[in-house]
Amino acid sequence: MKLVTFVKSGEERLGLLAGDSVVDPLLASGSRDVFASALAFIKSGDAGMNAAKAILANPPKAATTPLKDVTLAAPIRPATILCSGSNYRDHNAEKANTPISGKEPEFFVKTADCVVGPNESIAFDDRFSKKIDCETELAIVIGKPGRFIEAARALDHVFGYTIVNDVTARDRQVRRTPEGMTWYELGSGKAFDTGAPLGPCIVTADEIGDPQKLKVMSRINGELRQSSSTSNMIWTCAELIHFFSRNFTLRPGMVIITGTPAGTAWSVDKELGGKGVTPPGLVPATRYCLPGDIVECEVEKIGVLRNPVARAGEAASSVAAE
Repeated sequence: MKLVTFVKSGEERLGLLAGDSVVDPLLASGSRDVFASALAFIKSGDAGMNAAKAILANPPKAATTPLKDVTLAAPIRPATILCSGSNYRDHNAEKANTPISGKEPEFFVKTADCVVGPNESIAFDDRFSKKIDCETELAIVIGKPGRFIEAARALDHVFGYTIVNDVTARDRQVRRTPEGMTWYELGSGKAFDTGAPLGPCIVTADEIGDPQKLKVMSRINGELRQSSSTSNMIWTCAELIHFFSRNFTLRPGMVIITGTPAGTAWSVDKELGGKGVTPPGLVPATRYCLPGDIVECEVEKIGVLRNPVARAGEAASSVAAE
C-alpha cells in the first residue's frame, strides 16, 4: 500500500494511491479516527490497514482523483528524524573522514522544521551556505513503539519506507585543521529550513520486502549523480533501528534516514577533503546546487522525489509530477 498526503481546499489530507489515482479515505466513508492523517493511520495498526484495503478494493468514484490533478505534500511530518551519516562504503571512500567514520553510525537529528514535500523548493540562501549538497536516502517509518530493540526483530517495528533528501550545508558541516584533521558540525550543517524534502509517498513494509535490496539514485538537472544499492550500507536498517532505540523510545511516525551512497558534490571539493572519486557510469559534479537546479531522488519500489532549488524567499516553478 502507498500513502500520500495531498492538499485540498488548503487542508492536508491523507490519500491512498490506487494506480494513477488518489483515493480520499474520509470521503470513502472512512473513520476520522483512522484516516485523519498519516500518523493517525499508522497508530491505528491492523484495524486501519484492513479498513484501507476494503476501501481500495472498491474505491468510490466520488472519492477518487487523478494523481496528476492533486498537489502532494510531505506524506508525514515527523517531529523527529533520526539520521545516520557515513553509512555507505562508497561514500566514505569519496570524502574526508573523521576518526569514527565507518566505525559507528554518525548520529544527528533533523526536525519537522526541516521538512518540505514533493516539488517544494530547497532554499538557497548564501547568507547561510554557499555549498548546498543533496543526498538521496532510504527512510524508515516506525510503526510500533519500542526501546532497546534487538536487531533480529527490529523490522517488526517498521510501518513502511519513504525517501528523504538529506540536504547538507557542506561549508557548515565540514571543519578541518591546518594539520588535516577533519570533524563535523552536524547540527549546523544538517538541520535547517528545507533541509529534509520527504516523499513522495510512504510504501508499507510488506510491499518493500528486504530493505537491503533497493536501488538508490539521484539526478541533478537530469544528470545521474548517485547510483548504488542499499546492500552497500555498513549498518542495515535493522541495525540502525537497534542503534537509535538505545537512546530513544521509537514511536509510531518517527523516521530514521539511513545514509547516502557516493556521488555527492562534496566528492569533488578538494577544499573540504573531497577525493575526486566518481564511480563508473555517474556524472561527476562540477559545483554544488544553485537556484534553478532540479534535484530528483529515487529509491526502487518507492518512486521519485523531485524538488527545485530556489533562492530563499522566491517562489519556484512547480515541477511536474511523474
